[in-house]
Amino acid sequence: MDASQHESTKSEAAKAEPRRRSFAVTAAACAVFGAAMLGAAFASVPLYKLFCQVTGYGGTTQRAETAPAVPSEKTIIVRFDANVANGIGWAFRPEQRQIKVRLGEVAKVNFFAENRTGAESSGQAGFNVQPDSAGRFFNKIACFCFNSQTLKAGEKVEMPVTFFVDPAILEDADNRFTDTITLSYTFYPSAEAKPAPLASNDATNSGKPL
Repeated sequence: MDASQHESTKSEAAKAEPRRRSFAVTAAACAVFGAAMLGAAFASVPLYKLFCQVTGYGGTTQRAETAPAVPSEKTIIVRFDANVANGIGWAFRPEQRQIKVRLGEVAKVNFFAENRTGAESSGQAGFNVQPDSAGRFFNKIACFCFNSQTLKAGEKVEMPVTFFVDPAILEDADNRFTDTITLSYTFYPSAEAKPAPLASNDATNSGKPL
């Protein structure tokens, strides 16, 4: 190889080096971006759930321990809607279609569920209220929807929900004229309930027969 060819090769190598560095930087940036997006995807579910609980977005209701000490004289109608998703094989309905309650007054209503399949199955109730903007004023003290429910084949159960509507709804620009709220539930199939782990002093662990 003569001197001119050698210099040409060195020149081409020198030009290629910045391109290789640029490619490496781009690849590293893409990897970091991908990892960040993956982390955001995992974080988005609990963050979205927290956002909905705080704001009532999408008709998400609130949870409360107690109701206001003195209910308002203002009343509101609460309607009840019950649905089942495909694949669960349950019947599900409210005891009554609607009630009138005072704002801040604790109310309790019952829903009824029946497993119409020939095997034990479990379900979890999803819920929301309409109008969506009323979700942050609808407070549940107790509800079957907080946990997965397991019914034996043909079993029928009563499922109560205890709630109140916050009087602060009267001070909200979007809801001060709301006179009816619809509480809606839909039961979806869920994983079968697992048996509780045995205690260390249980018969099976102590060598004694059951």
